[in-house]
Amino acid sequence: MASDSARIQVRAGMVGMGMIFDETYRPFFENVKKRGLYDRSFGDVDVPLVAVASKTGQRADRYQKQAKSLGIEFQNFRGDTAVQELLKQDLSFACVATPDNRHFEASKAILQAGVHLLVEKPSVLSLQELDELVALAEERSVLARVVYHKLLDPDHKKLRTLVYDNVLQHVNNGYCSLLEPRQISGAQFSEWISGRNPGTYVAVHYIKLIDFTFGGRLKTITCTGQRGIVGAADGNTWDSVQLRLIYEYDSGREAAFDIHTSWVAPDNFPGYVEQEVQFRFDNGVWNGHSRKRGVEVTVENLTPIRMKNTINNHYNGTFVEPWGERSQRGYGVEVIDRFAREVAFVEHGGSAAAREERLKFVRSLHYADLAADRQVVAAVQAMEMILEQQAVGCPDCVVRYDGQQLQLLKPTQKICES
Repeated sequence: MASDSARIQVRAGMVGMGMIFDETYRPFFENVKKRGLYDRSFGDVDVPLVAVASKTGQRADRYQKQAKSLGIEFQNFRGDTAVQELLKQDLSFACVATPDNRHFEASKAILQAGVHLLVEKPSVLSLQELDELVALAEERSVLARVVYHKLLDPDHKKLRTLVYDNVLQHVNNGYCSLLEPRQISGAQFSEWISGRNPGTYVAVHYIKLIDFTFGGRLKTITCTGQRGIVGAADGNTWDSVQLRLIYEYDSGREAAFDIHTSWVAPDNFPGYVEQEVQFRFDNGVWNGHSRKRGVEVTVENLTPIRMKNTINNHYNGTFVEPWGERSQRGYGVEVIDRFAREVAFVEHGGSAAAREERLKFVRSLHYADLAADRQVVAAVQAMEMILEQQAVGCPDCVVRYDGQQLQLLKPTQKICES
């Protein structure tokens, strides 16, 4: 076994130290510190967390103290210059897990520095921002990847397998729902909830699932939303959003997909989230429900507030393994592990002369590539355009997408003015 000094390093930086870091990035870095990263293509690699950047640094301060006992030591930068300081630390890649309206500037700085990027969904909030980042990644010859952990959910992987193998034939329509308890908007994300909506935050999971699994051309976006619980009833902070996407396929046929999201479900709801999907095909129906596939547990004085009755052990679970070791794993962690392996493959998976060929191969894996995210970003931008109009008294707008540009179509002026 190679000594620590002899092993190759893929050095990591982290922008954002909130709940998402704690649930997925933290267990990844702790796992990889203990076990390393190995593949025949690139060998035995260390992936140290070298530096983090955040607005206040308070969460990072707390984690710094905890991480020392695990042998994890990192620089902690805070404030307006934190990302620039982080990028001085000779990084191989950096991850962005900030509120979504802060993704672009941090991602741009990372790519400009020639550092591989992994950004949480939604990658950015406009096609203009997306195009700029894609061009930067191409210019600097680095990866720009997006976290879509639900594509690694075993149920969603099986759905795509059946579509890929033509067992389920030609999707006709679909319905997706994700409802979160009020504590999500009222506590965990209270800092950035103002002016935001749950559609951008979570509908994007299902937009990507639909876009990646079924293909097709996005052409029409409509939506509406409700206000008055987490913000003013006439403001621009949304409690829930109902989004509809219409896709056209090579056959000339269309399919409509409805995606309903909310972050004001009661806190005593029995699950952490309520997630369900239904897709109807020419020859079948697919139904999936995150709570009903799992287990139920009741513990006096714990459930359903401090601990939920239904637990998604697939996404991110803590376990005592049969051999006594404690672990934290699930598809939320797997997607970060996969990205680190892709970076290691590009940088250390063969000769320097073949690096561009390896880079091109990883970019062709469209499940996470920023360049393949265009229809998802178009849907997110269109949704925000429509909600902005609704907030100023002009509801029922429609957005058309021609593959390049978005066109907002308002209802009659009389309706908008009434």
